[in-house]
Amino acid sequence: MSLKFVFFCLCLWHLLGVSAVKMDEMKSAEVMEGDSVTLHTDVTEIRSNDLILWTFGPKDTHLAKISRAHHEIFHDSVDGRFRDRLHLDSQTASLTISNTSTEHSGPYKIEIVSENRVSSKTFSVTVYASLSIPVITSYSPSSERPSSSKCVLLCSVVNVTQVTLSWYKENSLLSSISIPELNTTISLHLEVEYQDNNTYSCVINNPISDQAQHLNISDFCQPQKSSCIHRVHSFTEDVIRLVISVLVGVATVTVLIYDIKSRRV
Repeated sequence: MSLKFVFFCLCLWHLLGVSAVKMDEMKSAEVMEGDSVTLHTDVTEIRSNDLILWTFGPKDTHLAKISRAHHEIFHDSVDGRFRDRLHLDSQTASLTISNTSTEHSGPYKIEIVSENRVSSKTFSVTVYASLSIPVITSYSPSSERPSSSKCVLLCSVVNVTQVTLSWYKENSLLSSISIPELNTTISLHLEVEYQDNNTYSCVINNPISDQAQHLNISDFCQPQKSSCIHRVHSFTEDVIRLVISVLVGVATVTVLIYDIKSRRV
C-alpha cells in the first residue's frame, strides 16, 4: 500500500468529518443457565446526538436501540427468546440479559455512531446448562469369569452439552471423557476390586460449574459366589432328593408286600 493512497484515505475521512471505525477486541462472558449477564460498553455517558445499536447472532439481528435525538429507547425480541429479558442502561448503553438459557449463547455487537466517529464492540456469550448429579450403577462380571474379584461401576449423565465426565480415586484423575456441542447421554466405566477401601468419585463439570457423586465400594459391589460352589450345592441337593425318593419307594413296596401276606394268612 503506497503512502499516497494512505494520505488520500485520511484526507477523505477528514473531508467527510467522520473518523475510521474503531474495533475493540472481542470480550467473552460465561454464565450458568438462569443467571443474568451484563455486557458492559465502558461508556460513561451517551452524548445527545449518539446513536446506539445492539445486534445479536451471525446475521446481526436487531436487539435494542437508543437515539437521544428522538428520545427513543426500545427493545425488540428475536423469536421471542429475549422477551422480558432485556434491560438497556440509558446512561452507559450496557445491555443486561436476565434469566438466561442456552439459546442466548452467541455473538453480541454494539455500534455507537457519533457525529464524527463510529465505534463498535463485540461480545461472545456462552450460557451453560445446569448440571445434574451423575448416576452410578454397578454390575458383576459376566458368567465367563465367575471367580473374578472385580466389580464394574458405570457413571452416567443424560442430555448434556459441553461437559467433561471423570472418575477420581481420592484426588487423582483416573479417566475422563468430553462432550462437544450436541446434547447427548454419556457413560464412563470403572473396574474396582471388591475389597477396595479407597474413596472414588464421579464428577461432571463445565468451565464454570461441577457436580460430583461419591461412593463407597461396599454399597455398590457385593462379591459373587463362585459358580463351582453353586454346581456342588446343586449336585448335593439332587443326590439327597434321589436318596429320599428311593427310600420312600422301598418303604412303599415293603408296606404293600406286608399287606398282601397278611391277607393270605
